[in-house]
Amino acid sequence: MQIFPTSPKEMVLSFWKNRLLIKSLVMREVQGRYRGSFGGIFWSIFNPIILLLIYTFVFSEIFKSRWEGGGDSRTEFALVLFAGLIAFNFFTECFLRAPGLILSNVNYVKKVIFPLEILPWVSIGSSIFHAIISFIVWLAAYFILFGLPPYSIFWVPIIILPLIFFSVGVGWIFASLGVYIRDISQAVGIITTVLMFITPIFYPITAIPFQYRFFLEFNPLAYEVQQLRGVMYWGDTPDLNSFSIWLFLSFSFACIGFFWFQKTRKGFADVL
Repeated sequence: MQIFPTSPKEMVLSFWKNRLLIKSLVMREVQGRYRGSFGGIFWSIFNPIILLLIYTFVFSEIFKSRWEGGGDSRTEFALVLFAGLIAFNFFTECFLRAPGLILSNVNYVKKVIFPLEILPWVSIGSSIFHAIISFIVWLAAYFILFGLPPYSIFWVPIIILPLIFFSVGVGWIFASLGVYIRDISQAVGIITTVLMFITPIFYPITAIPFQYRFFLEFNPLAYEVQQLRGVMYWGDTPDLNSFSIWLFLSFSFACIGFFWFQKTRKGFADVL
């Protein structure tokens, strides 16, 4: 029986050795998603804008949500909301697709030479593409409404790095579980909906009663949403101590996910 390496070093080497293949698969996936549609790739711009308008109307007009220290400006509410959605949508796109990564690529399972472990990276690459599109839309809106964004915006690629490690770790774990437990895709949909409302995307953290705020420490998306908003809109500089801890934990989680995937992939061919 073939033995698949599980070490963190192998995780990094696998990504590096297959970087060109990952790039090719990401491009094919992005192009394939919009191939044949009238709007084409512009749907990647329309979708976040439409959702943003709906969320902004519902939460700022109906529920009267406001950001801490902010005024009643709907444009401010929309931009702060959109910044949080970029992080949340990035993760959920990877998370929702994870259980079907192996099931939708059964032909790769039969090929011994194909590195199955790169499939979550392909999903990450596709999500990064859509996150960049959303980020460009946000920048354009900010520039039109307020002018140049704060210099802290250059922290965005660094702030998003732990989320990438965390998301790929989740991808490896749930891609494997999706092979053995077919109901996992249904559970992922429910978990995503719950995450959307327990993550401070549509409301400030101060809106949460103090006795319940400690739950946010168990929600990694809450940290990412807050940090991304801070550097994109409020002009904050990240706390390097907490960021370093989160980076270490997310990378460790990615290593755990890789270990789990490599240990369980031996039975993929038998189950499929």
